[in-house]
Amino acid sequence: MGDMDLETEVKRLYEGMFLVDSGLAASDWGGVIESVEKVLARAGAETVSLQKWDERSLAYDVVGKSRGTYILTYFHADPGRISGIERDVQLSESLMRVLVLRTDRMGHGDIDKKTPAQKVEEAVAAAAAAAKLKAESEAAVESEVTAEAPAGEAKSVESAPVASEQPQQSPVEVAESAKSQPPDSAESPDESEP
Repeated sequence: MGDMDLETEVKRLYEGMFLVDSGLAASDWGGVIESVEKVLARAGAETVSLQKWDERSLAYDVVGKSRGTYILTYFHADPGRISGIERDVQLSESLMRVLVLRTDRMGHGDIDKKTPAQKVEEAVAAAAAAAKLKAESEAAVESEVTAEAPAGEAKSVESAPVASEQPQQSPVEVAESAKSQPPDSAESPDESEP
């Protein structure tokens, strides 16, 4: 009974950053997560959080790969079993590297912070939603214009004339009008007379 209490007292909170090949992560994400969980389970670790952190270009090739996907984990483990996690990663074919840090002072708020990958996913989802909303509103405006126009006179929104538009002069007309004006005529008539 005393041994059981001792075991729970020595488990500490750790942060583990696992590096895997991006190609493997894209093709078999479930297998990659299973490999990480297997390594942690062999060490008797209790997983608190496991999520994709980001995909990055590597500063130098690691195991012949130039890009990697990082997996961020938080787990409780016995300090004496961390070297076993590192050894298992070195022997693993799917996991390229690991960095394990002790993070006793980290709270759940820190652990639950959004990763760069989550921020990108949210931005992409927001952009897609905005694009969909814009397309729906443009379609609604176009359908209103078509419904209001008498039959046979349906016009699209782009071809409808705007009251503030003035006919544009061709480049030749602009050049001829510039030649016909005297150089001092740039001033307004009110300013030219004292």
